[in-house]
Amino acid sequence: MPDGAPGPSVVIAAHNEERVLGRCLESLTAGATATGLEIVVAANGCSDGTADVARSFPGVTVVELPRPGKAAALNAAEAVATGFPRIYLDADICLMPDQLESLCDALTIAGVGPGGSAPTATTPLLTYPRRRMDVRGRPPLVRAYYAINQRLPAFSRGAFGRGVMCVSAVGRRRFEVFPDAIADDLFLDSLFTPAEKRQVLDAEVVVQAPRRTRDLLRRLERVRRGNRALRQELEDDPTVSVPAVHTLSWLTDVALRRPWLLPAAGVYVGLTAVAELRSRRRASTGWGRDDSTRAATPAALPHTTIHPPASDPARR
Repeated sequence: MPDGAPGPSVVIAAHNEERVLGRCLESLTAGATATGLEIVVAANGCSDGTADVARSFPGVTVVELPRPGKAAALNAAEAVATGFPRIYLDADICLMPDQLESLCDALTIAGVGPGGSAPTATTPLLTYPRRRMDVRGRPPLVRAYYAINQRLPAFSRGAFGRGVMCVSAVGRRRFEVFPDAIADDLFLDSLFTPAEKRQVLDAEVVVQAPRRTRDLLRRLERVRRGNRALRQELEDDPTVSVPAVHTLSWLTDVALRRPWLLPAAGVYVGLTAVAELRSRRRASTGWGRDDSTRAATPAALPHTTIHPPASDPARR
């Protein structure tokens, strides 16, 4: 960044994340490289201490919204954030400052293509880390599902499914606000061509797999419903290209090349089919996590209460 320019801004939409947000913020603020980092947490529809946890970290700006809704929370936080690159981070993901720095630095470097593919002269507009699924202690069906899922080419070519995206100032001009859909990561990914996206191998995030098979089904149901809704909303928008669904990729790209994974492939197909059926039968409710009892996402941005950072003189 040029001297005197605002540093990177991290945007976190958090709904009842009291138990995990502290770890997320501790990771971001550890070490000298975190100096100058702007962090904005949008606590939306929370009934726990999410906002208090965020306010306990000096320099963190907290935006409180009375109703749950990820798109509304992201847009409210974006209205406050000032710096670039802009990092969109899930509250349950731990990203260290050096990893964040690698993601930001890669936005200024042209060379290796997405996922280590052929070189390109295009400077990326969006960067993302490698994804590693933590399946330790999970039941056999969950482990079998991710034995296939984590080998799908879509997860090396696409930036979705890892809870972290880093967008340059130029890239951020591609859209005005987040659409009212839960598939925010697919939306961002769809704004950029493969040459404009870069997987940064120096940065890795650990994504926790669901601990029970029924939790996995709820997650898959939410993802499939959200992706379908986003595709329908953007189907007439020529500026957005939602990646095509390769329904047989689990077979052609994974199972046939690794025959020992064929039993896991059967589990993958079965769970995916059940989740697809459920996503079409049941109405969309909630913030977008595996909890069907939440209030519906608001259609418009609600009234917000903004708390400046603890170091701001206005709070003294």
